[in-house]
Amino acid sequence: MKDSGPVLIAINPGSLLASKMVKEGFGIAGNDLSIGANVLIKLSLEDEYSSASGLYFDNDMGHFNTPHQDASNPEKVANIMTTITSVLNKLSN
Repeated sequence: MKDSGPVLIAINPGSLLASKMVKEGFGIAGNDLSIGANVLIKLSLEDEYSSASGLYFDNDMGHFNTPHQDASNPEKVANIMTTITSVLNKLSN
């Protein structure tokens, strides 16, 4: 394991997994949730990913990939972070 701090990997655990959102939003049962859980476990615990910090793993493709272009847009990222912070602040009050 990496000794110099946490490894941060952006992960798409899989599309259309059997979540409440998929069932209600798309009207389908969805794929087994263990697909998403297994990739999270794999990337969290296996030493081969200890140097993958900052990368994006697309479980639909089954490998590291380039994220959506919006993920590299500083203005869009800042807007998302502002919104997340605002929601968290409301929840903590």
